[in-house]
Amino acid sequence: MQQPGDQSSQVNEYDEEAIVNTSSNAHFSDILAARLSRRVALKGGISTTAVALLGGGALSACGGGDSSDAAPAPAPAPAPAPAPATPPKLGFTAVAKNKNDLVTVAEGYNVSILHALGDPMHFGDESWKDDGSETPDSYNRRIGDGHDGMYYFGLSEAGAYQADRGDRGLLAVNHEYVVAPYVLHPAGRTAGAARNATEVEKEIYAHGISVVETKRDNASGAWSMVRGSRYNRRVTSATTMDITGPARGNALLATKFNAAGQQTRGTNNNCANGYTPWGTYLTCEENFLNVISRAAGDDATRSAKEIAGLNRYGLPQNRKSPYLWETAGTDDLFARWNSSITGATAADDYRNTINTFGWVVEIDPFAPTSTPAKRTALGRFNHEGAWPAPAVAGKPIVFYMGDDSRNEYIYKFVSKAVWDAADVGKGMTAGAKYLDEGTLYVARFNADGTGDWLELTFGKNGLDATNTAYAFADQGDVLVHSRLAADKLGATKMDRPEWGAVHPTTSEVYMTLTNNNDSNRVPPTATPTGRQARPDAANPRYYEDPKGTSNQKGNPNGHIIRWRENATDVTKLNWDIYLFGAQADAAADVNLSGLTDVNDFSSPDGLYFDKRGLLWIQTDDGAYTDVTNCMMLAAVPGKVGDGGVATAAGGTSTIAGAKATADTVRRFLVGPKECEITGIAMTPDNKTLFFNVQHPGEDGTPDWAGKTFGSYWPANQADQTVKKRPRSATVVITRKDGGDIGI
Repeated sequence: MQQPGDQSSQVNEYDEEAIVNTSSNAHFSDILAARLSRRVALKGGISTTAVALLGGGALSACGGGDSSDAAPAPAPAPAPAPAPATPPKLGFTAVAKNKNDLVTVAEGYNVSILHALGDPMHFGDESWKDDGSETPDSYNRRIGDGHDGMYYFGLSEAGAYQADRGDRGLLAVNHEYVVAPYVLHPAGRTAGAARNATEVEKEIYAHGISVVETKRDNASGAWSMVRGSRYNRRVTSATTMDITGPARGNALLATKFNAAGQQTRGTNNNCANGYTPWGTYLTCEENFLNVISRAAGDDATRSAKEIAGLNRYGLPQNRKSPYLWETAGTDDLFARWNSSITGATAADDYRNTINTFGWVVEIDPFAPTSTPAKRTALGRFNHEGAWPAPAVAGKPIVFYMGDDSRNEYIYKFVSKAVWDAADVGKGMTAGAKYLDEGTLYVARFNADGTGDWLELTFGKNGLDATNTAYAFADQGDVLVHSRLAADKLGATKMDRPEWGAVHPTTSEVYMTLTNNNDSNRVPPTATPTGRQARPDAANPRYYEDPKGTSNQKGNPNGHIIRWRENATDVTKLNWDIYLFGAQADAAADVNLSGLTDVNDFSSPDGLYFDKRGLLWIQTDDGAYTDVTNCMMLAAVPGKVGDGGVATAAGGTSTIAGAKATADTVRRFLVGPKECEITGIAMTPDNKTLFFNVQHPGEDGTPDWAGKTFGSYWPANQADQTVKKRPRSATVVITRKDGGDIGI
């Protein structure tokens, strides 16, 4: 999640800048000249020309007659899919934008903290003491740092998955990263070229996932973590993992830890998530480069093919990770973070450690001693998450995924096996059935509102040894280097694909495109180089947005794309742009969705459909934080095709969804200072909403001795006079009257 342009820590900035997409994939580039949108010209300076859809698919010329420089107009959007018979209605008063150092929620709702960094999950460990004194080993039994994606699994009295249980469950939470490390150590990270081994060990264990039993007191309505539950478990950057699927045993995954390439150790930078119909948790490895280094001169020991793969995944020679874990000692716990050739063969070193990260990892929360599995059939990239479409008996299971980096791609996986509800509760056995065999696709969004899913299978579409940019050896090679395969097929470079969500009844898919900057999304008239791309219909805006002493250019506020799959052809889709992030008073061709003060937002990130069809939108923003902290909104979305053709700032034609109103999109809460709002789960009875606050106060200059920080949340949520170190935490929202959330 964390990238430059967000409220990012130095740890994560390096990673995103290292990832390079140098493909020259075709884009919707014959477009009108760029126009810049400035806050100084917001009051009527630049307008949007929105044209009604025409029966023949032609777009009337914008601003005058025909022009040979104009792009071909998008075709009419397809007829909208049927909507639920009784869509939900928003039933709360919008929360005002603010910069308070607390969670500000809609009137009539309660806020409480379920758990935060350092809270003990079992008996025998001391409570968190606000001084960084916890031992490294204790973080195998404590809540980790950087709370992010999560999912709630109902727990039966017999200890099995009970999808409809709303008062007792297992909550799986990602712990994406150690915040810079802002809180974990007594006085921050010890300076020096070589890291302190004790500090590094603590950081390794503070990454990963926690699974905890949670329970509601049905008399008071209060939720708590069940300390000491046999289900409480940590999965960390040191946990042994199985490697499964087509890349299992591939030479590209051989390491000193497991020369056979069938196991590895640790999962890292777990950002968004997913879940399966059979009741397991999917955690997704995103900015894994944060912990991996490569030595100067390593290219001399590599083949040209190896170098191409390493560079495409952002690991050139002489690249030092921000964490420098590999400098803490020669023990395997530390040495494995150096992806350089240091031995005679791959069995003697960790040259391939880079290839063992970037996967979707399956965990069975109901079997705390089970071994997690890296499911390679779903491809390797900066996995933001993996979101399933509703399971249908006799049909394949489908997952949608984004590669969270600027100008990267959107993917989907279709299982070979078809769904059988008898597999519910079968844990990792079911996972092997549905996740180890199937087909991976990457998306191309066409300018006319159609799209194609391009198959990433060895031997098809030029994905073989004859590919000049990268000679693929087998399907394992295609999956380890999914980005290079997607480059070959001409996938559409997107504005940072992040979270996805699938509507529970229409099965339309939504995905946030958080933002892009002018070093990557260049003006329509520019000639792209390297990783760059001009605006296109699916990523249409290019504008200038002055902020303080600097100008934000490109698409600093982001948007949300959505699509509907073809009912008879899994390789076809139709798309439009559901919402464009913008401030309320932005020019009309920037604020294409007509956002107002009750629903304007920037940098959409987290996304979640509850079972009623309410869409929850979360932000991770650095473009609008001079006005408001990050937030969460609730929405009643329409359908693909409910809007029309529009012209975005910069002159690119696109297909926009229906404009937002206070009845369809409304701000539900605002978070504390300098945080990201992320991770969301709803109990099946719709009476409890969980979400996460990540890195509150991350931009402040800490004074550990004087206890002066950029935020004091969550300790100050109930009493603003309390001042303790800020911690990432899971928040519980309930209604004071015990009713359903949001309506």
